[in-house]
Amino acid sequence: MGKHWRRKNRGGNKGQLGVRRRGRSDYTEIVKENEQWEKYYKSQNMLESDDEFLKMKKTFQDPLPLTFRITGSSSHVKDVSKFFAQKIVPQMEKAENSDESKEHKPPFPLKWYPGQLAFQIDLPKRVIKKDPVYAAVQEFLVAENEVGNISRQEAVSMVPPLFLDVKPEHYVLDMCAAPGSKTAQLIEALHTTENDELPKGFVMANDSDYKRSYMLVHQIKRLNSPNYLVVNHDAQMFPKIRLEENGPYIKFDRILCDVPCSGDGTFRKNIMIWREWCIGNGLGLHRLQLNILLRGIQLLKEGGRLVYSTCSLNPIEDEAVVTAALKKMGGQVRTVDCSSELPNLIRKGGLTHWKVYNKKFELQDPDNFESSEVPATAFPPKEDEIKDLHLENCVRVYPHYQNTGGFFITVFEKPVKEKNTELKKHPRDVEEEADNTLASKKQKTEIADDSSDESATVVPVIAPTPAKKTKLPFDANEEPFSYVDEDNKDLQKCWDFYEIGKSFPRDCSMVRNATGEPMRSIYFTSPVIKQIIQHNEEKLKLIYSGVKMFVYQKNYVCPWRIQNDSVDILKNYLPNTREISGNMSVFKILLEQDYPSVDVIKDENADPQFVTEIEKAPEGSCFLNIRKDGGQEKLLLPMWKGKVRVNLMVDKHEKAELLYRFFGINKNEQDKKKKQADEEQANKKIREAEEKKENNDDKTIDA
Repeated sequence: MGKHWRRKNRGGNKGQLGVRRRGRSDYTEIVKENEQWEKYYKSQNMLESDDEFLKMKKTFQDPLPLTFRITGSSSHVKDVSKFFAQKIVPQMEKAENSDESKEHKPPFPLKWYPGQLAFQIDLPKRVIKKDPVYAAVQEFLVAENEVGNISRQEAVSMVPPLFLDVKPEHYVLDMCAAPGSKTAQLIEALHTTENDELPKGFVMANDSDYKRSYMLVHQIKRLNSPNYLVVNHDAQMFPKIRLEENGPYIKFDRILCDVPCSGDGTFRKNIMIWREWCIGNGLGLHRLQLNILLRGIQLLKEGGRLVYSTCSLNPIEDEAVVTAALKKMGGQVRTVDCSSELPNLIRKGGLTHWKVYNKKFELQDPDNFESSEVPATAFPPKEDEIKDLHLENCVRVYPHYQNTGGFFITVFEKPVKEKNTELKKHPRDVEEEADNTLASKKQKTEIADDSSDESATVVPVIAPTPAKKTKLPFDANEEPFSYVDEDNKDLQKCWDFYEIGKSFPRDCSMVRNATGEPMRSIYFTSPVIKQIIQHNEEKLKLIYSGVKMFVYQKNYVCPWRIQNDSVDILKNYLPNTREISGNMSVFKILLEQDYPSVDVIKDENADPQFVTEIEKAPEGSCFLNIRKDGGQEKLLLPMWKGKVRVNLMVDKHEKAELLYRFFGINKNEQDKKKKQADEEQANKKIREAEEKKENNDDKTIDA
């Protein structure tokens, strides 16, 4: 979701987030009550009765159940889902020893999520994490989340990306992307291609906060997609981009505006909001939300779809913003009736009437008010305007409907203009049409375009604050994006050694260093991402893109080994000449041991066919093709063949997950026990040495 409202310095707590903890003791003592919130929402009459309001409040006060969705290719998600249903769920059904979990329900798939690939466990996260009877569930969640096989995400947070209906050919913009769970959904939808082919579209993930942009990278990097780009901009003034020099500015097929909000729909997981909520929060964010939505509409292609969403139930942040945008755009966009989409999702339509208060909780009259605290756009539409706005198409999800958080979603569509039909044009569209005409004539008007672009944007009432560079994650990379010529001598070694087909887009190989030459790592981006980077590098604040494809490994015929992250991208372009098949017994040995010798594998008689093939294989990088017992997922993993040893080139987290999923072995627990045993052995030796020294000292004294 978008970043929550941030309250400035109060009581000495520096720039605290609306959900930020002041301290653990303070956090646990928060009372889940807010008199102003209750009075405000009761006055809005958005629910059927006071009893229903009490039911909503009670649900908000209860802990949030744990929800997650399974991610990956179609065959992969089916195997992970099957593993969860057959191995984990039965263990949960036996969990009857805990006082807190006696009346638990077994995990169940969310009825409205496509393919039943999202699950809910009606227990708080803290119970699953700390109660020993749920150890198997916790192990599954940790292992699969670490490698990106599942995404732990609030249920209602999954809804907005689903309404966007992303296809592999779409150009997608996520305007307020961090922390990235919805962005991940968009990328996954983009990759629903046949035979794992590269999509032609892309996802551009933006966030205005510099540090949160790198948090976003951490979330979506696990997907190993070459079709996304993370950028850092104020969404209110998101720049126009081109795919070719002096070409037309592109518009997006799909846009997600999950804007910053006051966040009262997240009471159940962010309980600090109970204490921080006040009317001024929504009023202060209204203009910012409207500006972001208007900029999104301007960037939307004709026939495209935009989703506006908040994790707030406040009509000032929801229907008021939608109403203001519809009025300002003069019929260029309309709301979409989504009642037939996600039919099992229980929801309610948008409000057409609401009350507006100032910060002092004084009711405001739309025809007679003088307060800079209350924007004119915060008021509900007049009676004669309601019919044309179709606010009933807005979606409100209340927590007591499906034991979730609260959410507001509206789907916009920009209709395709009919030929010879003049629609009322917004000034921005007139300006961009002029830009495209000039560009088609190859007139170099970049400077004029950029300066007029910002002035033509709806002027933000809240001035944007320049992004401050703060302490970044240890793996943050601020080096330039440099594409390498496909005939580069290092790349040529890779193409020849691995026999990568010429149909592979070789010219999309990239490095992240100041020299522009392959040194340690070579990345790959899709062709459309390359176009964006090369023609917009001076305009876009680029944060991250690309999948690590080759890593330098000196002193071999080909000094570059294929990285596991890129195997799914390259496999359609690789012959099977460097594939070595192995059964599950060999697979288990390679997962449990680092660099086992071929003689060890031979002595265990695990797979004679594998031994024969590996002894014939040349030294260097190759691939292990697992012969699985059932299941739909094909496992092709990079492997290194040395003179006498072999090693699976998979990081420790993925090895642990594969051991756990296929063999029921918890490697992390094994390592923990081994470490404890080693420590006990070391302490034993220390004690023995001390006792020996004491005995020698005693003998000396006696003598």
